[in-house]
Formats: sequence, C-alpha cells, structure tokens
Amino acid sequence: MEKTDLVDKVLAQWAREKPEIDPWPMAIMGRLVRADAIFSKTLQGVFKQFGLNGGEFDVLATLRRSGQPYALTPNQLLQTLMLTSGSMTNRIDRLEEKFLVARSPDPNDRRGVVVSLTEQGLNLIDEVIVQHVAKGNDLLAPLELEEQQQLANLLKKLLVAHAH
Repeated sequence: MEKTDLVDKVLAQWAREKPEIDPWPMAIMGRLVRADAIFSKTLQGVFKQFGLNGGEFDVLATLRRSGQPYALTPNQLLQTLMLTSGSMTNRIDRLEEKFLVARSPDPNDRRGVVVSLTEQGLNLIDEVIVQHVAKGNDLLAPLELEEQQQLANLLKKLLVAHAH
C-alpha cells in the first residue's frame, strides 16, 4: 500500500466537506509548500554551519558562479537575486564585515562600485557549495535520477509559465 501524507488527509477532508469542488490543485500546492519548508530548513542548517544565512549564501554563490574575477556591480547582483536595493546593501554590508566580499570603485562608472569575493570569501563559498550540493542529493535521494529530472522539468515548465 502506498504511504499517505498530510496532504492526502487534507484532500480527503475537503472531498467530504465540499464534494462539489475538486481540491486537486491543493495536492500540488500543498506539497510544494511543505517541500519548500523542509528544503529551506535543511539548507539553512548548512549555511549556519558556516556562519551564513541563505541571503548571504546567495550573494557569495552568485559572485562565485559569475566566474573570475568573481565581481559584479550591486545592480548586477540585484538583477540576479531579485531583491530590493536596501536588502542587497544590507547583505553586502554583512558580508563585508565578515571579510568575505570587498567593495571597490567601478572602473566603468565613477559613481559606482564593484563587489568582489575576497580570498576568504572564495574559499568559504567553495566549501559551502560542496555541502549544499551534498545536502541536496540527500534531500532528493527518495527519487530515482529519472524522477528527479522529470520533476525538475515539470517545475521549470510551471515556473516559466508564471514568470513575470
């Protein structure tokens, strides 16, 4: 017999209480919300081990995957991370206080700055990303590789359809 989860219980309750509606969308929405909570909590634990939060990880990871010289303007970071400028400034400030990023004048804009990984920041993100991926593999282990690929493709299709 297939295992059930809380969402199955919720669907059964709605079917009993409101038989005129089809609660099927709740099966997906509820599970996405629950999966997000589980994944977020687990990944926050990884970041915390390294003295980071998820937002700081995002900035470091974005700089790292941008390639050498691992430097972007705050505006480029904003576009990638979809944040307000105030939130971005706060993240950069915290990372700068930890000596993980440095600000320097933007050679292409006298009024601007460039945010770059320090050597300490580069070493840290290279260590964190290994743990991040390992934890992701652990979280996805209940699914076969083909199922993981199918899920990724379906989620992409859904997100592309709702992108603004």
